[in-house]
Amino acid sequence: MNDDQLLRYSRHILLDEIGIEGQERLLAAHAVVVGAGGLGSPAALYLGAAGVGRITLIDDDEVDLTNLQRQIAHTQSRVGQAKVDSAREAILARNPEVRVDTLRQRADAALLERLLPEADVVLDCSDNYATRQMVNAACVRHRRPLVSGAAIRFDAQISVFDPRQAGSACYACVFDPAESPEETRCATLGVFAPLVGIVGSLQAAEALKLLSQAGTPLTGKLLMLDARTMEWTRMNLSRHPNCPVCGTAV
Repeated sequence: MNDDQLLRYSRHILLDEIGIEGQERLLAAHAVVVGAGGLGSPAALYLGAAGVGRITLIDDDEVDLTNLQRQIAHTQSRVGQAKVDSAREAILARNPEVRVDTLRQRADAALLERLLPEADVVLDCSDNYATRQMVNAACVRHRRPLVSGAAIRFDAQISVFDPRQAGSACYACVFDPAESPEETRCATLGVFAPLVGIVGSLQAAEALKLLSQAGTPLTGKLLMLDARTMEWTRMNLSRHPNCPVCGTAV
């Protein structure tokens, strides 16, 4: 690290759990963020501010006025702009040294097959069940840790699925990919504005812990938040022996 980096990341370097070695791991890391909306905004901003060397943003949507109530990477002046470009601009305004790659498209199997072999962590900040299952399956195939978050109304959840660890559940162990649940979108049900900030920030925290090797990730745990009362519930997760995704993984 150069002198400017030592100063920029000094508050991380002061932490015994991170230090210079952990910060250097962040600078050398590549994080893939699927979704640049409510969850992806705070997640990507914190990854960039913390010095993750390369961030790939995937989203096919553009900034809409209704997004501004909660999607903090975007601004009034960028309404109509691609969300990935808007988020990239916001990240680089805070840390111009970060490499931010943008893909204005939906995450599909072909894209994930190309990206994940060179990724160190994946953050699922998407808003639909099919994409979550697709991202999970790709992470299992390529043995990449997945930080999964979701939020709707006043309810949220976050977990880490790490196929590198024996016995670690994957997303499909908990949420059956054969099911077709009715999509619950904030466009029809609403979402409490700070809730996505809470969950997206937690996703960034878990990703930074994984990358820097600091602390204990949420692997094998599911945290659920009821923001009406600000009460957290923690569940233990285990790998399902008959899981159609990780149960058949080689």
